[in-house]
Amino acid sequence: MGFQNIEAQESTASKQVSSFIIEAPQLMTSKKIWIYLPQNYTETKKKYPVIYMHDAQNLFDKSTSFSGEWNIDETLDSLHAETIVVGIEHGNDKRIEELTPYKNEKHGGGNADNYLDFTVSTLKPYIDKKYRTIKKPESTTIAGSSLGGLVSYYAVLKHPDFFGNAIVFSPSFWFSNDIYSLTEKSPKTNAKMYFLCGDSEDDSMVYDLSKMTDLLKLKVNSPSQIEIQVIEGGQHNEKLWREAFPKAYLWLLKQYKHE
Repeated sequence: MGFQNIEAQESTASKQVSSFIIEAPQLMTSKKIWIYLPQNYTETKKKYPVIYMHDAQNLFDKSTSFSGEWNIDETLDSLHAETIVVGIEHGNDKRIEELTPYKNEKHGGGNADNYLDFTVSTLKPYIDKKYRTIKKPESTTIAGSSLGGLVSYYAVLKHPDFFGNAIVFSPSFWFSNDIYSLTEKSPKTNAKMYFLCGDSEDDSMVYDLSKMTDLLKLKVNSPSQIEIQVIEGGQHNEKLWREAFPKAYLWLLKQYKHE
């Protein structure tokens, strides 16, 4: 397996962010991975929790984003956050395939199992070997928005041995009803999940999220495992998710401290 290090030269990415290329045999391609390290990483020997995030083009750098970035690096710097973030760039025209667990009659898709196999079998072992990470699922989060929110939710149900937490923004639960069936069939979960959407997204967003979280409430061991935020006037865009991320991170941090 070949790895090629690349120095980050992105205009708005902080010095805490770098990137590398890793082979993704499960997807028959290679992937650019962006990594954010805490400000005190080089000064300590401690291990850190990790957040795996989709659509890395939109996380750190305005110049690579589709319609504005999430400012993940600046936000975590300002919070003096002690966490590592691993951003997985989406596959452009393969994005729908990678981030959807089931096919949609109109849009296709359905290759998320291979995408997640790459994440847990290839990427995570490399990250855990190269960086000082806390490997246990309680300290490992998967996060994303839209299709990235859908696949993050799916990942927590399908891979509880790897991901103990999820940040699920504006999830595309409309893509397939099979995601509801999976929830109904799933065993009880210890995962912590932060859900957020805006009430000015598409017509079904708030309804779909409520339907899913109602099902999920039957599957958790404690109501405190789930946080649900519906933002008045929130639209399906980077602005909503950028502004929501600090609160989601701080909620997660609270969960870490309780472990």
